[in-house]
Amino acid sequence: MRFVNRIGLLFAALVITTVAQATEIATIRSPDQQLTVLVDLDEQGQLSYQVRSRSDKVIEPSLLGITLNNTDFTKRLSLAAVLKQPTVNDSYQLFTGKQQFVDYRANSLVVSVTNQQDQILNIRFQVSNDGVAFRYELAGETTDTRVVMSEQTGFNFPDKTLAWLQPKAEAQTGWMNTNPSYEEEYLQAAPVTTAAITNNGWVYPALFKHNEQYILVSEAGGPDYYSGTNLSNNSQGQFKVRFPDQREVVTSGGYLPEHTLPLLSPWRILAIGSLKTITESTLGTDLARVNQLKNTDFIKPGIAAWSWGLLKDDFTTFPVQKQFIEYAADMHWQYVLIDADWDQKIGWDKIQQLATYAKQKNVDLWVWYNSSGAWNNTVYSPKSALLTDADRIKHFAKLQAMGIKGIKVDFFPGDGSSVMAYYEAILQDAAAHQLMVNFHGTTLPRGLQRTYPNLMTSEAVKGFEMISFFQAFADKEAQHAATLVFTRNVFDPMDFTPMVLGDIPTIERKTSNAFQLALPILFTSGVQHLVTTPEQMAKVSAPVKTYLQSLPTVWDETRLLQGSPGEHVVMARRRGCNWYIAGINAEDNTITLDIDLSFSHFSSAQLLSAGKKLTEVETQQLDSKQLSIKLNPNSGFVIITKGDNNNECTTSLAH
Repeated sequence: MRFVNRIGLLFAALVITTVAQATEIATIRSPDQQLTVLVDLDEQGQLSYQVRSRSDKVIEPSLLGITLNNTDFTKRLSLAAVLKQPTVNDSYQLFTGKQQFVDYRANSLVVSVTNQQDQILNIRFQVSNDGVAFRYELAGETTDTRVVMSEQTGFNFPDKTLAWLQPKAEAQTGWMNTNPSYEEEYLQAAPVTTAAITNNGWVYPALFKHNEQYILVSEAGGPDYYSGTNLSNNSQGQFKVRFPDQREVVTSGGYLPEHTLPLLSPWRILAIGSLKTITESTLGTDLARVNQLKNTDFIKPGIAAWSWGLLKDDFTTFPVQKQFIEYAADMHWQYVLIDADWDQKIGWDKIQQLATYAKQKNVDLWVWYNSSGAWNNTVYSPKSALLTDADRIKHFAKLQAMGIKGIKVDFFPGDGSSVMAYYEAILQDAAAHQLMVNFHGTTLPRGLQRTYPNLMTSEAVKGFEMISFFQAFADKEAQHAATLVFTRNVFDPMDFTPMVLGDIPTIERKTSNAFQLALPILFTSGVQHLVTTPEQMAKVSAPVKTYLQSLPTVWDETRLLQGSPGEHVVMARRRGCNWYIAGINAEDNTITLDIDLSFSHFSSAQLLSAGKKLTEVETQQLDSKQLSIKLNPNSGFVIITKGDNNNECTTSLAH
């Protein structure tokens, strides 16, 4: 399986001579020279790396290495070669997220090492202006299966680094044994020495701050045979890649990565820089696998009306769903999602009638499915209908014939390799029948929306439904929302299901309607499910309704104007020649935000801000590009600017 040629061996010999005198074996810098990765090999043959941002060391020496069932690449390693790679230049299109057309450029380097058995491991590094990525590559061709047992990949942070961390729930706990589903709250600015709350560590993305530098750690681009990983840490603030619990599997499925050679790990991603750099970074899709679909014509992002958010189970009925179709049509929204138990409470024949009626109203339907077999105790249906390829083809062909455009699939068991393969199997079969997909009760997408663009969104967040269930969480909504912008939703679409404009049964709302109107801009999702009902919408002002009737879900450009995790955020997103600027305040005090709109080149602009009552929204026409907004706690605002066609906004549309 060795593949180092004679030139490579000669080069390796020269490098090894150098290594005998110094531990540093490779250096790679970003195109702008501001980020530097140093790779070291110590006297015990352990491989490590460190990262500097300008003169600031943001990652202290951290171990690299991987262990397989029959191979160890963690110690007694020898350098084989350091191979500079061509500059990576990539351009691609997304159907979800902060930016539709993306260009990625990075410098690349491969460090090749051998273990005591003379087997070779390559570590490929790519360093762009916004961060560092690396992955493990085992080359060769074999017929026998290799099992990855663990990684010793580390992320060691300097003293006094702060972290925003979300615990990963224990497998087979929670309601009906549906955990883990990435639905916990983020710790705020915690010391990196903070002990894990569960035995399952911390989920991606994890945000860190050292001095004025932020580091967002995640992963992407994993093949379908690799497990989804997360993070553990120790009392010294050293973080390490962690494999999932062995119970995080589909029925009779595996949890560890298993594959013949060649074998690749996911990319380990560190977005690094200012908070603006982190928030605007696209590394999570830059490192994802390329689009696997030949046909993407059926993929249509949009807004969905959704009854379950406020009305819950008892209103999944034919009359209510017909009303929501009429509501979506009036709002110029593209979709209605019909949630759990529709097959029992409405039935296939009546769903067909609703689909036909919706089409007459220029609206399309999504329907809900339960992913699970025996791995949890849920009873919602359709259940166990997607477990095999034959089952999926049968159901998806029927849905396609009915004119259904998408499926929401719920209650997955975690991050095991068999679950990751299950996600891709669903996406592949759904695409073959021109169905879009929304995963719920699920893991982080990890860039899967680039690989399968019919993945429009995923939950993987403690979303609005928890606000509707628990007053304590409703009280924290503003802080939670102002954290997600800088963590969970940076790279991947997020189905938070935002925006309620009236009462929540049994819950005292704390956030204003102006705050709620900001959320569909702050949160990105290929299909944005809006919670508010027809009755609540009937009470809003004409400008609010007009705003919501033309709300984009695909963006051409995103800019963070200001903010701080868990405290406040002002984000600007452009669609065509129009800018949508949204801000929220999660702090305990009223804050004053000075906003410069000169970047928007607008001919007209409108401000939607909070009125005297929680549900009141005031409207103001803006004639200046410099404004100062006083923002009360739990409140927000939206600015919509209209621009004339010019090079700034037409170039991206013709990309």
